[in-house]
This record gives sequence, structure tokens and C-alpha cells, in this order.
Amino acid sequence: MRRKQREAPWTVLRLLKQYETPYNHTMKVWIKYLIGSVLGCLCAFLIPFDEAVTNNALFFIAEIVIRIGRYAVVPLVSTTAALAVFKLVQAKLFWRTALWTGIVLVASALLLTFIGINAILIVKLPRIPITADTATTSVTLGLSDGVRALFPYSSFETLGNGTFLCAALLFSGIIGAVLATDDATFRPIITLIDVLSKLFYTIACVIMEILSIGMIAIMCCWTVQFRVVIASGIFVPLIVLLTIVLLIVAVIVYPLITYILCHEPKPYRILYAGITPLLVAFFSGDANFTLPYIIRHGKESIGIRRRSNGSVIPFLSICARSGSALVAVVSFVIIWRSYSDLPMPFSTLLWLLSLSFLFSFVLGNVPTGGAFTVVSVLCALYGRGFEAGYLLLRPALLILNSFAAAFDALTVLYGSYIVGIKTRLVIRHTIPHFI
Repeated sequence: MRRKQREAPWTVLRLLKQYETPYNHTMKVWIKYLIGSVLGCLCAFLIPFDEAVTNNALFFIAEIVIRIGRYAVVPLVSTTAALAVFKLVQAKLFWRTALWTGIVLVASALLLTFIGINAILIVKLPRIPITADTATTSVTLGLSDGVRALFPYSSFETLGNGTFLCAALLFSGIIGAVLATDDATFRPIITLIDVLSKLFYTIACVIMEILSIGMIAIMCCWTVQFRVVIASGIFVPLIVLLTIVLLIVAVIVYPLITYILCHEPKPYRILYAGITPLLVAFFSGDANFTLPYIIRHGKESIGIRRRSNGSVIPFLSICARSGSALVAVVSFVIIWRSYSDLPMPFSTLLWLLSLSFLFSFVLGNVPTGGAFTVVSVLCALYGRGFEAGYLLLRPALLILNSFAAAFDALTVLYGSYIVGIKTRLVIRHTIPHFI
């Protein structure tokens, strides 16, 4: 009996250890989440959510699931990023990684903004009926608040912000860089951070396995709202257009770029590895909630090593919000056409592209609803009677969030793989070993 009692904790550790390797799963993670999504959709049709009590209960459960999913994000990002920066500096790969990350950041924003404007100019969607709603509050990007959050009075406050992860990422990067200056002196701290990184990664993996059941609530909540959005039929053309653009980007554009830049013979491996993150991103619309899924699949499926996986993926998730820019461009043109019969002048088109491109880099403090925030700011800045134009799309907020999050997740997945290949920090896994 005593022997069994002594071995019990180690047995638990061995069970948790399985989440660090992709070889011990009896069922793929994406299958679990796909089953959860299907069950959630069925629940939305089978269970009556017309009553306020039932509806509020559903939204409460979905919110709790999101909160649980984001529970370990800050500890995971902060410890893993510190260790990743330390290893990159030691291996003299920091600036090479930073360069390629910057190229991916800028290029993805330019590319998706260009695709979005061409899609909406080629396809003329029906007008949205003008409403008499007026804007009661002004919407801003919160840039000043974001800068303050980056540099609070105490650096430890950055680890308490579960929304703006850039603050924790910056603090962790500084720690990692300082550790690399004298690794012999800081060896105990490096070992501690390494252990904590593995601990929080394991915790995040366990949460992901549990939340495959929670996906039922998220999907059910999304389906209930989606039925309301499409009930009038006004936003169906917009949904169809964004769906087609998403398929083009996911199936043609990004795989082709990966094939050309990385000489990847099977670029659809990345898309297959991203099934779970894409499901989570689309139906939650939350970038921070999706981040651990991308980190895990980037490591265990795609094979990106931790020194790149732990730094590049969080940074791109925070700053590479090109999908939000694409959706914002499409939305603003729809608003323009709903208010005016005149074609959009080239100067206005250039203004729209430039601001959407720039705003995509500063949405780190808006993990959900970034596209709608950009549209709101664009309408306010443009003026000329368009100040309340964003209210036309407020009923479709769910759709805008979903597609923007899906585009952003795709960008992070393919972008981090490109950076990993260019810095030689990818260990290719065979598809049967994907989680």
C-alpha cells in the first residue's frame, strides 16, 4: 500500500506528460472539437432558447468556457516567451527571427487588405437598409491605454492583464534577453522558467482536452445568435462573400505562398494541423482564447521548435490582425454603398486601405471584435454623415468577429511556419503523428 501511495503522484505526472507528445492520443483533437461543434449545433435546434432564462444560462455557460480557456494563457505566454527569447539570443537567431516575423507581419496585412478590397469591388453586394440609430458613444482603438498597459508603474502588473497580452510578452522578452547575457549566473532561474513553461503548457493541454466538451456550449451559443443574424436575409450575401474569400485564402493563397517560400511539398499539412484552432477561432471569435491551441498545434503537429513557437506565435497573434483589416475594408465599402450611389473615389479608397493596414497592428488590446472596432473608428474619422454608419453592421457583429478571427488564425499558423522554416527551427512531423 505504501509503495502505491508513493508512486501515485508520479503516476499523475506520467499521465500529464502524455500531453507533451502527439503520439499517445487515441482520438485526434480536431475530431473531438468537431464532434463538440456538431453536438452544439444540434442542441441549438433541439433545445428551445426563446425564453430569457434559458438564453441567459446558455450565454453564461459559454462565457465560463471562454474564461477557462484563457485561464492559463498569461502564465503560458510569459514563461514560454522568456525561455524562447533566451534560447534565440543564445543561438544568435533572435534578429533573424525578428526580421522574418516583421516581414510576415507587414506582408500578411498588405496581402489580406488587398484581397479584401478587390473582393468587395468585384462583387457588388446589396445595400443594407438605413436605420435611424445614432451613435451614443464614440469608439476608439484605445492606443493611449495600450501604451500605458505596456509600461505600467510596476512591471509585474503586466502579468495581471489577461486581455492585452503584449504587455506580458514584452516583459518576458526583456527577461529572456537579460538571462542570455550571463547564462551561468542565471542558470537556476533559467531552469525554473523552463520547468514553469512545461508546467503551464501541460495545464493548457489538459484544459484543451476538457474544453472539447465545452465546445458544445460555444457552438450552441454561436448557432443561436447566427440564426438571428440570417433571419432577415440582409446579411446572407456578406456571409457568402466572406466564406468564399476565406476558402480562397485558406486553400489557395496561403498554401501557394508556403509552397513557393518554404519549398513545402505538402502545404496543406499546415491547414490540416490548424483545423482545431480554426474551429475555435471562428466560433469563439477570441484571439486570446485561440492562442494556446495554435501554440500546441504549432509544436506537436507542425513541428515548430519551442524557441520559435513560444515567441513568434504569441507576437503574431497579438499584432498580425490582418484578417480584421480585411473584414473592416469589406464592411466599410458596404456601408459606403448603403449610403451613397456614387463610386468610391480613389483617394478615399487609398485612405481606407492605409488606415486599415495600420490599424491591424494595434488591435492587441481588442482580442475579440477587432474588425468592428476598426470599422467604427473608420466611420468616425471619415465623418461626412458616416459617423453612425457602423451601426448598420452591428446586427452582424457575430459574423464579422468569426471571419476576422479565422483569417487571423490562418495568418498566425502559416506565418509562424514560414518563420520557423526560414530560421531552421522546424522539425517536420508526419501527418499520422499530428494531434
